[in-house]
Amino acid sequence: MSIKTVCTFLLLLMAGFAQAAEVHINQFILKENPFAKDEVAIVATDSAGTIQENINGLFNFTINGFQEELKFENGTAFYHHKLDKSSFLYLKHKDDFSSHANLFYIFKHDSKLDPYKISWKVLVAVPLILVLLGYMFKRFIIIAIVIFCVFSYFNYHGGMSLGTFFETIFDGLKHVF
Repeated sequence: MSIKTVCTFLLLLMAGFAQAAEVHINQFILKENPFAKDEVAIVATDSAGTIQENINGLFNFTINGFQEELKFENGTAFYHHKLDKSSFLYLKHKDDFSSHANLFYIFKHDSKLDPYKISWKVLVAVPLILVLLGYMFKRFIIIAIVIFCVFSYFNYHGGMSLGTFFETIFDGLKHVF
């Protein structure tokens, strides 16, 4: 066998073992879209919060219960739906290996959008604190019920359904255990 044949065989053998590294989105944040008014951008990040610029391609997300295929370029994808008022956005990314979900409250004021990530712990803590205060102070029961109704109305008016509320809590608990 000649050297050309051996080199060609080795190159073909190495090419068979070489695979493109699969890219996964493990964490993401929401930012205001700098190129469009009243739109947001989803940014793939690492655990330190830096943008993962190696994320490119189409990725499936569920946004408030609707399937969206987002195109990421250099770690950023744009969600091309206008937000006309402050609202909740529940983003969930599921691939073959894991599932990641975040709940955001988009506060709209003037011509600016400010996204705030809401932890599942806050969603559990607010009703629990109201129940505990109502239990500890019997006179506080009526006020606790009124505050809970206001909390529920705010969530519903902001676009968060009861299903999204519990899904956020269960997803957070799933990652704890």
